[in-house]
Amino acid sequence: MTQMTGGCACGAKRFSVDLPDDHHAYLCHCRMCQRASGNVSLAMVGVRQDAVTWTQEPDWYRSSAIAERPFCAQCGTTLGFRYAEGTDKMDLTVAAFDDPSGFVPKSHFGVESMHRAWVNTEGLPEMRSEDYAALQERWAKAKAD
Repeated sequence: MTQMTGGCACGAKRFSVDLPDDHHAYLCHCRMCQRASGNVSLAMVGVRQDAVTWTQEPDWYRSSAIAERPFCAQCGTTLGFRYAEGTDKMDLTVAAFDDPSGFVPKSHFGVESMHRAWVNTEGLPEMRSEDYAALQERWAKAKAD
């Protein structure tokens, strides 16, 4: 068991979770996750609800007749998914963790909506943020103001 922390972009909604060593991280490609995240897939990790402690209860969006999603109403960060009733489990978004580097996807879900061109991007040109001059100029100007 490993305790990990995470939260939203603005820091208003924070969590800690006791994560079992055999946790299951996966990519969900279902249309609901695509719409909730504004992306082609959503990286998630399954946890027990009672293993998650929120420093401030997240806002909840009833995304369908059977499910709801925690999020931050201040910054809009998607934090996870759970069925509205009948389960002791939920999923947290991998990117919401303070250090998501240890997660490795073990499966795909909702593959009927998968955009395969976005799954394997090996070989595409890559650029580091600090190498993009226009971005660095914007940060420098923002710090000077």
